[in-house]
Amino acid sequence: MLSIYLKEINTFFSSLIGYITMAVFLLVTALFNWVFPDTSILTFGYSTLDYFFSTAPWILVFLVPAITMRSFSEEINTGTIELLTTRPLSDLQIVLGKFFAALTLVLICLLPTLLYYYSVYQLGAEFGNIDTGATNGSYLGLVFLGAAFVSIGIFTSSLTSNQIVAFLLSVFFCFFFFIAFDYLSRLNIFYAKIDDVIESLGIYAHYGSISRGVLDTRDLVYFLSFTGFFILLTKTALESRKW
Repeated sequence: MLSIYLKEINTFFSSLIGYITMAVFLLVTALFNWVFPDTSILTFGYSTLDYFFSTAPWILVFLVPAITMRSFSEEINTGTIELLTTRPLSDLQIVLGKFFAALTLVLICLLPTLLYYYSVYQLGAEFGNIDTGATNGSYLGLVFLGAAFVSIGIFTSSLTSNQIVAFLLSVFFCFFFFIAFDYLSRLNIFYAKIDDVIESLGIYAHYGSISRGVLDTRDLVYFLSFTGFFILLTKTALESRKW
């Protein structure tokens, strides 16, 4: 599994696309949080990163599929998927190697944004006047969100040899599972309790819960189950190519 992991990391950083993807993420988040007057932290004058944590998921909806679209699609297109499956590795190990590599790349993209936290921490009218607990919880939420999106991305990549198709499918599923259930619960066409259940099926409600700085066991179980489910789907898709 380690060999797959290192291969994916090296492949990402050996291509210009990898650096462009990371640069675009950092540029967009920086513009929205420090430059554009309608959303700038400097304009509102509050020592908070709330706007960053509300916009980052939408950027990840596109960023993660860009990272994962080649995971299996490239292997299928070039015919190396057969060589990969004949290596002394189980299908699950192959999937996990690619999953953790893509998740690592997402974390590398998020790492420089810690400068935002440091800047707000230093620039507050009162030194350190920022809700550290909520900020930590929001970053943890982004990690879980990234893991969920990565699991979707590698699954869609295992379905097709076309990277563009894999990207579009991944964007659709990430968008759907992130916000669709929240909107459905607001239609008020079901009973209140059913609306709550529908809302809890989506990622948005659990990400928002963690972002408040309180790690609920239900949120943890949800993200682990969601991610594990799509990893198993990817494993099944990989196994089906042997039939």
